[in-house]
This record gives sequence, C-alpha cells and structure tokens, in this order.
Amino acid sequence: MQEIILNLMNQFGYFGVFFLIAFENIFPPIPSEVILAFGGFMTTYTKLSVPLVIVAATLGSLVGAYVLYFIGKILNKERLKKIVSGKVGKVLHLKREDIDKADAWFDRKGNIAVFFCRFVPIVRSLISIPAGMSEMPLFKFTCYTVVGSAIWNTVLVVLGSIMGDNWTKIVSVMDEYSQIVLWLLIAVVVIVVIVFIRKNKKKKANKEKSKK
Repeated sequence: MQEIILNLMNQFGYFGVFFLIAFENIFPPIPSEVILAFGGFMTTYTKLSVPLVIVAATLGSLVGAYVLYFIGKILNKERLKKIVSGKVGKVLHLKREDIDKADAWFDRKGNIAVFFCRFVPIVRSLISIPAGMSEMPLFKFTCYTVVGSAIWNTVLVVLGSIMGDNWTKIVSVMDEYSQIVLWLLIAVVVIVVIVFIRKNKKKKANKEKSKK
C-alpha cells in the first residue's frame, strides 16, 4: 500500500496528494500520515512547495468529507428511526427517542465535534456521516472541516519537510498515536454501550414494577 501511495505522489504531484487524501477520507484505513509526511519530504527535492501541498491536501480532505456528509444526508434521521423501530432496534436496545437525543446532542456539540475529530485517526473521516445525518448546515460543516483539516495537514507536511530523508520516523510515531487512540475509542464505545444497556434495563424494570 505504501509503495503505491509513494509512486502515485511521485508521478502526479499535487493532484496525487489531492486524490489520495480525498480517497483516504472515504476509506480511513489508508494512512494519511504517509501521504502528508512524504508530501512534505517531496518539497525538499522537487518543485512542490509546502503551502501548495497543504492546499492540495486540505482540498482533498474537504472533497472526501463531502462524500461522507452527503451519505449521512441520504441516511438521515427519519430513516434511522424506521430502522430502530424494527428488529435492529430491539437487538441493539435502541428506540426512536434515542435517535432524537443523539441528533439533539449533535445540534449542540456538532461544531466542536467536527473540528476536534479532524485530529483523531479514523474518527476524523467518519464524523462527516453524523454531521450529514443531523443536517448540519453545509457552510458550517465546510468551515470546521477546512480549519481542522488544514491544521492536521500543516503539522504533518511541515514535519515531513523538516525531517527530510527521515520522514518515515513521523509515520512510526503517528502509528503509535493511532493505536493508542483506537484502543481508547474502543474502550469508550464499550463503556458507553454498557452504560446505555444498563440504563435501558433499569427503565424496563421500573416500568414492570410500576405495572405491578
């Protein structure tokens, strides 16, 4: 995978950076660290410049984010409600009201979530889906996505240009960071699910008691 990425960037320059970052946003397993750090390194031996690599990467981030945003729009809140009203909802212990609560939370905290999640591996791509589902205004989504992505891209591209031939060390450090974040996210999800299931069980138990 890494060799393909490097070949594409060497061959297509700015467009290669743009395309790969857009693709990486839609398919998170592709490592943006490799693209950005190597893009920074390329500025040390080609005609590519740091500012334009950052611009290409940020535009790619925005295009990829738009794809997931509009996927979220297609899924939308009402369709989710229909899904949880059936067997899926029973299995996952979800109700229509839970979707409303999640949507209300995103209305309150969505701006912050879209911005800060741009610095979190995997989540920084996937956050675009709930943004679309909650119908976050496109202008706001664009602003927070561009600013958050630009900061992430700038840090890695600049580090790549500074490290030069040693740009792969950045990738190694970012791999460790990604692993730590991933395990933390898994832990958080597990805790949230457990708490959510327990709350639902308590509610059911209280309802049964009240009926008796």
